[in-house]
Amino acid sequence: MSRPTSSVPDRLTRWLWFVALASLATRLWVAVALPMTGDEALFYWWARFLDYGYYDHPPMVGWWIAASRTLLGDATWAVRITAVLLPLGVGGAIWWAWAPVNRERAAWAVLLFWLMPVNWLASLVTTDTPLIFWAAWSAAAMVRAEQRTDRVGDQGQSAWALYGLSGVFMALAFLSKYFAVLLGLGYALYFVAFQPRRWRGFVWMALAALPGVAINLIWNAHHCWTNIMFNLFNRNEDAVFSVDKPLTYLGMMAYLLSPVGVWLLWRYRREMWGVMKSQRLLACMAWVPLLCFGLMSGKKVIGLHWVLGFYPFLFVLLAWMLPLNRLPLAAKGLGAFLALHLLVAGVAGGLHLEQLQRFKFYHRLVEAARASDIVRQALAEGTVLMATAYSSASIYGYAAGQHVPVFGMGSVHARQDDLIVDYSKLNGRTLRIILDRAPNPGEFDPYFNQTRTIPIHESGADFYVVEGTGFRYSVYRDRIMQEINRRYYHFPAWLPVSGCAFCQHFCGQNRCDR
Repeated sequence: MSRPTSSVPDRLTRWLWFVALASLATRLWVAVALPMTGDEALFYWWARFLDYGYYDHPPMVGWWIAASRTLLGDATWAVRITAVLLPLGVGGAIWWAWAPVNRERAAWAVLLFWLMPVNWLASLVTTDTPLIFWAAWSAAAMVRAEQRTDRVGDQGQSAWALYGLSGVFMALAFLSKYFAVLLGLGYALYFVAFQPRRWRGFVWMALAALPGVAINLIWNAHHCWTNIMFNLFNRNEDAVFSVDKPLTYLGMMAYLLSPVGVWLLWRYRREMWGVMKSQRLLACMAWVPLLCFGLMSGKKVIGLHWVLGFYPFLFVLLAWMLPLNRLPLAAKGLGAFLALHLLVAGVAGGLHLEQLQRFKFYHRLVEAARASDIVRQALAEGTVLMATAYSSASIYGYAAGQHVPVFGMGSVHARQDDLIVDYSKLNGRTLRIILDRAPNPGEFDPYFNQTRTIPIHESGADFYVVEGTGFRYSVYRDRIMQEINRRYYHFPAWLPVSGCAFCQHFCGQNRCDR
């Protein structure tokens, strides 16, 4: 890598400021206007039951929300503030990493990345939010470490500090989501294939990342290994090969890059190969994770949000492969693609909820947008409010300002209630369970001494409350918890288990027979 070249033209600087502030304002508007979603509400409750790990993911998003609600309160925009600020943080990482090589191209990389619609309209806080941030800064520190090594000719003290910093950020990324490992694979390929003499830098980075792995393993050992079992086994039991899944992945990536980005990558493909040869670390960070997702897409549907931790590096490649005089045209093309999205978002933002009744997901929209009104009709003094799915329960709990447990089997996802709710303490209580459908005849009768159904009509959608008096915990344990134990708590016998809240509730031990 060469020493810094060029400066940032004043016009480009002005555009950076305009896009940064305009996109920030748009994300804040979305954060205020959009109702709380089920996943976000679940993570909000992670922050309310603060821990160093959770059932289906590492803890970072819960920590971030805990910090933001401590500083700013429980408003929806406050819960989402880290997602609102995220693109600015990623842009800062891109600039810090590549400005020493070429300030003008680094500025273009930031601008092209900021012009993508996802960086204007995505204000939802998820487990990917901290992953994207920490992965960007781990990559930036690794790039700076390699730049420093190139300049001084060996891995001096300052380079060692940067390798270690990259590892610390990698640990934080790992404590956000397991996909951080894919960035580590990119590093590994780079050092093995292109810089084997610098292997000590990679080892130092890996050692600095180990505390994050240790925290996760310790939590799992004390919590039935649920986090690892969920991500490696439970969520993948129905994964089967299908030709349409890889095609869907390719289509999704084409959309994320935009038609303009796809055309530019193809038009300047020779230049891209040249950049990949001169910036092999960047190429490994960009393509190794995305190729891994491509391999996984044969059996798994790859979510759009999965790739966002590695997506920014493609725009650095784009900024380096295009001739400087073509970068303004690229920005205009991406700006036009963005304008279409902003137009659609503006039209959608002007619609009234009732205008969407013909859509099949209308019930979910009403549930999120009118959760407070539904809860107000469902609550009754002396009763315990519940729902039958984690998404609904989390949303209703956020609206009610109190934790709403899940009644019944729930799903393979988000089973945090298994660990924090002792259902035996509800024995004999009166429960009110909110449903988005009419209950089947006798569906809830075995679990209560007496039941009745209360209909709720809200914004053109029908909901129902099953009120059960005299909760029969023994029946619930034998029918529901027994099946939960069979499905989700069958961890290998060789795993050391130091604690398991669910099994303690179910059978009084850290392991239960199926």
